[in-house]
Amino acid sequence: MIEKFTIRVYGILLDNKKRVLVSDEFIRGNYFTKFPGGGMELGEGTRDCLKREFKEETGLDVIITDHIYTTDYFQQSAFNSKDQIVSIYYYAVATNAEALNTLPIKSIPFDFEPHQVADPNGQSEVLRWVEWPDLTYDTVSLPIDKIVVKMLKETGY
Repeated sequence: MIEKFTIRVYGILLDNKKRVLVSDEFIRGNYFTKFPGGGMELGEGTRDCLKREFKEETGLDVIITDHIYTTDYFQQSAFNSKDQIVSIYYYAVATNAEALNTLPIKSIPFDFEPHQVADPNGQSEVLRWVEWPDLTYDTVSLPIDKIVVKMLKETGY
């Protein structure tokens, strides 16, 4: 039985090389690839949430631009069976394009240091660029992200 809604906000950030930023995450023994973003906090708007999440996850200050998609169907949380997820996606642009060059980027999916995945109940993340032609439905793990990838590819971003 669903007990609450969880609102999550994600950003699609592209660089000048037409690469998309993704986050490879280890969460309680499972591996996921998703777009940067996360849960909205009480008293926060969606765009402010995404700015905060980008700062926390990447260290980047971003401008939130066009809305891409909001979940329009029932989606149970992958992490808590009592939660219904509503996800909102926007394009994000780094306020300092040079800062993109200093991001700690991995080139291989799930390229964690051993200490990052040592605790099976822990959580860790690493960032990775995905070339636009390589961005597919299978690049990301979460069902709503897959819909957004399909939309992005259909519209050419």
